[in-house]
Amino acid sequence: MYEATHNLADRAYRYIKREMQQGSLVPGSQLVNRKLAAEIGVSVIPVREAIHRLVSEGLVEHVPGAGAFVRNPNREDLEELYMLRDALESCAAAEASRYITPHQLDDLNAMLVEFYEIRDLIIERSDGYATPAQFHRWLDLEEAFHETVIDASRNRLIAKVIREHRAVSTVFESQRNSSKILTIDLAEKTCDSKKELLQALRDGNGPLAREVMSAQIQRGCRDVLAFLRQERRS
Repeated sequence: MYEATHNLADRAYRYIKREMQQGSLVPGSQLVNRKLAAEIGVSVIPVREAIHRLVSEGLVEHVPGAGAFVRNPNREDLEELYMLRDALESCAAAEASRYITPHQLDDLNAMLVEFYEIRDLIIERSDGYATPAQFHRWLDLEEAFHETVIDASRNRLIAKVIREHRAVSTVFESQRNSSKILTIDLAEKTCDSKKELLQALRDGNGPLAREVMSAQIQRGCRDVLAFLRQERRS
């Protein structure tokens, strides 16, 4: 009996974690026991055990009287995630310069074109920053761009660590309500940096790809934390 319950709890745990990793359960989402149990095909008891496990791992927060929620990262969480991304994604970019396929290069180029299109739309605006819709699309492109580079590295261990920690998705999901962070200046710098990275990947220049990716992530960390600091003061 215990073994059966344990297996169901593990199944529920893997389901919820996969939903989080794939972005179906974003930071701030409430985990409703009965709804999840119906989706997974188990009773609420294994779901409850799975949620307790996720709470112990720091991925879910239990709010007394309200329920369990996918944890919203704080400043320290974001700093650690950016550090993890810098270490692993810069390495992935260097490896991708060796293994990236023509199809993946085409995908990255199509994303770059759309990055520049959004930049042009921001330039046309009088307030100097993106609309929420433009920003959400920008974040979708950011996540897809980084995921493509990670896949192109063909390093399963790097991909596994990044995805288990939700290092890419959590960073971008945490910004969803902060569209004013995407200014003309930031859009210009990001587009130019991604163009440089794409060229390094085309040229098979691993050291440059590593350097450009690292600089991108470090700049993103500085910009996001500075913006969040400013928002808290206002």
